[in-house]
Formats: sequence, C-alpha cells, structure tokens
Amino acid sequence: MSKKIVIEPVTRVEGHGKVTIHLDDQGNVAQSRLHIVEFRGFERFVQGRPYWEAPVLVERLCGICPVSHHLAAAKAVDVIAGAGTGDGLTPTAEKIRRLMHYGQMFQSHTLHFFHLASPDLLFGYDAPPEQRNVIGVALANRELATQAVLMRKYGQEVIAATAGKKIHGTGAIPGGVNKSLTIEERDTLLKGRAPLNADKMIAWSQGALAFFKDYYKKNKAFIDGFSQFPSNHLSLVRKDGALDLYHGVLRAVDAAGKKILNDVDYQDYLSHLREEVRSWSYMKFPFLKILGKEKGWYRVGPLARLNTADFIPTPLAQKEFEAFKAVTGGKPNNMCMHTHWARLIEVLHSAEVIRDLLLDSDITGTDLVTKGKWQPVGVGVIEAPRGTLMHHYRVNEDDLITMANLIVSTTHNNEPMNRAVNCVAKAMMTGQKEITEPMMNAVEVAIRAYDPCLSCATHAYGQMPLEVSLYDATGKLISQRRK
Repeated sequence: MSKKIVIEPVTRVEGHGKVTIHLDDQGNVAQSRLHIVEFRGFERFVQGRPYWEAPVLVERLCGICPVSHHLAAAKAVDVIAGAGTGDGLTPTAEKIRRLMHYGQMFQSHTLHFFHLASPDLLFGYDAPPEQRNVIGVALANRELATQAVLMRKYGQEVIAATAGKKIHGTGAIPGGVNKSLTIEERDTLLKGRAPLNADKMIAWSQGALAFFKDYYKKNKAFIDGFSQFPSNHLSLVRKDGALDLYHGVLRAVDAAGKKILNDVDYQDYLSHLREEVRSWSYMKFPFLKILGKEKGWYRVGPLARLNTADFIPTPLAQKEFEAFKAVTGGKPNNMCMHTHWARLIEVLHSAEVIRDLLLDSDITGTDLVTKGKWQPVGVGVIEAPRGTLMHHYRVNEDDLITMANLIVSTTHNNEPMNRAVNCVAKAMMTGQKEITEPMMNAVEVAIRAYDPCLSCATHAYGQMPLEVSLYDATGKLISQRRK
C-alpha cells in the first residue's frame, strides 16, 4: 500500500514551503520533494520603473535580507550608470557598502544559527516542539540567548548607520552611496557602550564557534552523517582566490575540488548558467551549462563559499578556516550540517571586517558618487547570507526597466535542498508505519541547514497551518495531524 506524507509548512525558515514524501507498497521512500508554494513576481513589478528605483524596490522582497537585494540591485544599476562593476566606486562609497553588507551578514547569520538552528542542536530534532524553539534556548542557556540578541542588534545598528535605517534602507544609489559615517557614528560602533562594540562582537563570535566545535566533538557522527552527498559548489571569490562576500568573480568547483568555472566575470553569467522549470514548484532549478541539468546543479552559501575560496583575508577567521578544511583534508566539504560551522566562521570574518572598516579613515570621507557613460544592461552579483545573489536589468532610452532577472540564493539551492530532503526521508521514514513529529522535524533540519529564504523567490498570502496527512494507494485518508 503506497502512502503520501505531507509536511506543510516547513517551520523555522523564512517564507512558506511544504514537503511531500511518497512511500511505495513496501514502505520505502520512492520520492521526496520540497515544494515552494509562494509566488512573488518582482521581476514583473519593477518593469516600467526608472532604473534608479530598483535598489529600494527589490529589497521589499524580504524583511530578513533586504540589504542583500539592495546592494545587488545597486551593483547592477552602477553598471547602467557607467560606474563600473564594483571596482569603479570611490573608496568611501565602496567601503560604506561593504560595511553595510558585512553588518547584514553578521546579523542574518546570527539570527539563523541561534534562533532557527540552535534549538535542534541543543535539544535534538526529536525533542518536544514546545522546547525546540528560541524560547527553549533562552530558558536552557540564558547567556547564549542574550549574546544572540545583542549580536543581531549590533549588526542592525551597522546597517542603520550605513543605509539610513535597519530595514529597507536607502544608502546605496547608482554609482555610490548617499551618506558616509560621521565620527560619532563610527566611534559608537567601534567603541560604543559595552557590550555593543566591535571587539566584543569578535569575542562573542569566537565563543559561538567554540560552542559549535564542542558540540561537534560530542556529536560527530550526527553532524557528519546527517544528509551528506557530493555536489558542485558556486560562489564569488576575490580575484586572488580569497573569500569576498561583496565583490569578485564567479568560481565553481566539483565535489573533488576541480574547477568548473575558473573565475569568470559575472556580467557574463548567462553564458555559464541555465534555469530549469519543473511543474511542482514555483522556484526554478539552476544548473551549470557546461555540465547540463542532470549533473550541473550546485550548492551556494557558507559551505560552498568555504569550498571555493582559497583563503579568508582576516586572521582569526583564516585560522578557523584551516581547522574546517582539515576535516576533509583540504577537499570540498559535502556534509550539510557543516554549513552551520561554515556560517559561524563567516560570522567571525564579518566581525573582523566590520572592525577593520571602522578603523579605515575612508569610512568618514565625503567623495560618495562616481558618474560615467550610460549603458542599457547591468548585472549585479553579491554573496548574500544564504549564497550567491544575482540581479540583471535591461533599460530603454527613457531609463525605464524593460527586463529584470533575479536568481536568489535559495533558487540556486533548490536542487540541493530537494536532495537533502530525500536523503533524510529515506534514512528516517523507510519501513515506518506511523508518522512521528521527530521524523518530520528531521526533514526540516536538513532544509534549515541551507537557511532558505523562500519569500525571496516567490510569495503567496493567507494563513497556512501545519498539516500532515497519510493516504492509502486509493487516495483514502488514513490519518491526519494538524497544528
């Protein structure tokens, strides 16, 4: 008797999605799919608008990572305004944008790890749901929870100082920025009232890494064995191969570390990437053109970035990077739960970069905008918290947008997330006759490792309850659980 299990919605992620798992007559998992059930449509909304509005329009895609969309769009309209592809801005403009972006990385990674992922680590995926949440974390480890809140607050303050406000800021404009930091703003972020200062954020970031590594020592079998499979990896890297979350060239490696894309200009991304459409999801499935859709899918995000980069250009994070790479002997790491480890290394790197930028005299400069020769097409790519984010715009002679193509991090990770779901479903549900809440949460744990932002790709409206239904081969409902 075949069965169908539905997990809807997936919890502790941004946006709405569901999972369907089909069991065959022998109780084996025959098929698993992550469905993105939202539709948003910003690629159509922005058409007909002046191109300089794009950075403030598209950031409304999401309230969690608006800075990422703001800056990706700004980098695209820089090209249209004739300001180059990342290297043409004034030193002050580039460093203000970098500060804004690394503030976003710091707060978003902190939010995800402590608020969304840590309950599964602290209590286990089979813990009671009433404990397995951020309130449970606060009750079990007050110091950890307090640090998480204050770390995110600090990142938000960095964003407010550079973008004008914490959410949906307006700091980046075509060719640069509309403000730099005042001396007071800089000093507040650098040396402000304890504990909200740059040095404390670095120390707490190191503490978060120590927490995870201690957990890893005690739970190595779980972290290594939970949802692992070989894949390609894609990200930006600096031209010298360093990790760079704001600007660089596109690099892709396979599961063995061999380069597939060797540091190509992202303005030419369409020559290297394609997108497949499947009937059961509103999200597309990108793949590397050279390998085709069967073998060309890839991961993006913290794990992918540490697999593609040669080194990290800040000393404390570089030391952690070396320890991370040692686990796999320098080869790419294909273990999904190690994404959390990579994410925390990026938290530390972001804290170091923030401090270094605040110590840079250019951050309070007054030369803010570069102007150049207008062009009809621009592409902007940035490493968002969840992975590589691409914005592509075409404009007409009236400066109105006629085409927009956005490939967000979660879209890049669509195929890997589906494979992670299938991997865990087969391990947890094969041969089982009863749906249990821990089984369902184990599937969600795999998805949460990617920190998906489903609203960035699509959107719907209304209220969606958590409902899991079990059907027999004729479609008759056998059992149902709802909350």
